[in-house]
Amino acid sequence: MNKITAQKYLRSSAFICGLIISFFSASFAQSKIAVIAPDKSSLSKTFTEKLGNALSSDFKILDDSLGESAFFSTEHKTPFNLSLDEAKNIGAAIGCDYFLLVKAENLTRFSFEKREYRESYAAVYVVSSRSGRLVFWKFVKGEAGKSDEADAKLFDSIKDLSAEISSELKTVSKNELNEKPKQKLEELPAENSPEAVNFRPPLPYKRIKPPYTRAAYLYSVEATVDIEIDVDETGKILRTEIIRWAGFGLDESVKKTILQMNWKSADRDGKSLPMRVLLRYNFKKIEPEDQ
Repeated sequence: MNKITAQKYLRSSAFICGLIISFFSASFAQSKIAVIAPDKSSLSKTFTEKLGNALSSDFKILDDSLGESAFFSTEHKTPFNLSLDEAKNIGAAIGCDYFLLVKAENLTRFSFEKREYRESYAAVYVVSSRSGRLVFWKFVKGEAGKSDEADAKLFDSIKDLSAEISSELKTVSKNELNEKPKQKLEELPAENSPEAVNFRPPLPYKRIKPPYTRAAYLYSVEATVDIEIDVDETGKILRTEIIRWAGFGLDESVKKTILQMNWKSADRDGKSLPMRVLLRYNFKKIEPEDQ
């Protein structure tokens, strides 16, 4: 390749890269987002309205009433604890690329330093309609002596929260578009089926209980986390994916615990084999008198 040809090639490559970046940026800017308050509380609805306004410079924010109508038509009893399939169905019903679920409350708190004070908080769940995953979770709060002052401090956090969500979703959008299909693996056979004869599922050598996080404890969170794991024929974990998410650090608690365990591979007729397994963990606040 001579010098002139090389220069033309470089200019052409740069032009194509520029087109790709411009196309992605334009496509990202057209992403549709619904911001919803499942608990319908006044503070939650005010927070979602302000958050939607802040995000409107980067996304197309869907009308509140239309998004909420589609969301509530799905009638999920645990809107902050959805499976991937449930979340994808909700996203399809709304007709959005992402939807945000917000729960906000104003609470009375006590401490040795402050005595009685007010805390306004918002838990924000950002969900991909493409995958159903909880792609971003954030907890923000404001504290003050009076309720309205705590609310004001909470609302002051929205600008930074909006910027963080926008930045995170740019990465999520690229990653999901480039994600490869997961490897096909055998799953646990049905009980009493021919495949279940002389079969042993993957098992940890020692079971470890995922910790109930401090954040979940402080806000009395009850949730179920389902995780899918791929275990190869040597007992090595190849992949993990949260199939039902909960936020409050519980998803990360489960994944970290799974990876800390040493596993015995699945076995059929004395032969080790790779397998995909779904595990479930239930979390509930236990008061000292209940222990």
